[in-house]
Amino acid sequence: MKLVMVTAVEVFHKEIIKLFRQAEIHHFSEAKIDGYKFGNENESVSNWFGAERGGNQSIMFFSFTDAPHIEVLFVLIKEFNKHLETNNPLRVAVVPIEKFM
Repeated sequence: MKLVMVTAVEVFHKEIIKLFRQAEIHHFSEAKIDGYKFGNENESVSNWFGAERGGNQSIMFFSFTDAPHIEVLFVLIKEFNKHLETNNPLRVAVVPIEKFM
């Protein structure tokens, strides 16, 4: 069991739901968030919310699921990001879960 999290600007809401369905991740949650970017403090996350300054209306999707479904989601997101015409790619992270109830 792992926790997968996807963040993006709000405009990609429907596309992310479609990607989760294609990866056969049928149980997930979402939350509206504000994304901020202030300079280049950390190069690895400097483009997390794209090039705009200030708060961006963003969303985060997350799901507790297994590795095979997460791998499919990574492939789908990589392909989705290849065809973007904006500087706001989907971001995805995975966190292992040591214990759950």
